[in-house]
Amino acid sequence: MSDYPQTRDAVVVRRRPRKGLYLLPSMFTAGNMALGFYAIAQAIQGTASDFWHFDQAAKAIGIAIVFDFFDGGVARLTNTASDFGRELDSLADVITFGVAPAVLAWMWGFRMLPMDGNLDWRTHVIKIGAVITFAFMLSGASRLARFNIAVNPQPSNPGRPGRKYFVGMPIPAGAGAIAAMVHLVQGNPLQVWWLSIGWAVYLSVVAFLMVSTWRFFSLKGINFRQPQNFRWLIVIGIVIGLIWLASEYVLFGLALVYILSGVIARLSFVFRRPTVPPPPPQDEASHA
Repeated sequence: MSDYPQTRDAVVVRRRPRKGLYLLPSMFTAGNMALGFYAIAQAIQGTASDFWHFDQAAKAIGIAIVFDFFDGGVARLTNTASDFGRELDSLADVITFGVAPAVLAWMWGFRMLPMDGNLDWRTHVIKIGAVITFAFMLSGASRLARFNIAVNPQPSNPGRPGRKYFVGMPIPAGAGAIAAMVHLVQGNPLQVWWLSIGWAVYLSVVAFLMVSTWRFFSLKGINFRQPQNFRWLIVIGIVIGLIWLASEYVLFGLALVYILSGVIARLSFVFRRPTVPPPPPQDEASHA
């Protein structure tokens, strides 16, 4: 028997999808899911007087973002990626970055409106909030499903060649935008109806950015196996220190910068897009 069929079979075996469970990255995924459950439980317990529950839910979502970053990074670094792990990670993301922030956004931004004044108007605002938060959750799940089935996705506004970008804002960033806003006010719920309307607009913008095809910076483009400039260590240290000292303002600032980065990248592409020059005028003498 020739060596060619044996080599071909070996290649097929090596490329066969791995369906087993790898414990190391799955531990981060399980932690991600546990934090999502904790965030939901805290958001449900929150009230106008016990508003610290909302802040706890926001912190849990923020920590889950770190867990989500490490489960994929650990799987790639240790070569322990599997189909089972990817599916489990997707389900965990739907819970932690879809359901949990939607519940938190509704309870904190709409459900806690005071029972005074025009109660019919309060009821309408709460119903509008329920629709908007559901749209956010659905947008996040749709963004995640598109990411899972896409093969080499390209944003509608391409960036630098060779760099990796997310097509649409990723669902952890959308959840982080909600958690950062709640943490900014330390969980104090909205008590004025027009602020709730502004909150609905904010949620709608975040939901739109997730289902858009605009490009957003991806940390997956950083290769941790290769040497990096030592200045990155200084920058990371400064950011961690600032988060430790003033997490409310720093985390909200980071979330806002990430949102604006996608919007600015899209607008710059639109305004810099080269226009097709009109065809040169034909010489009337040539038609004589």
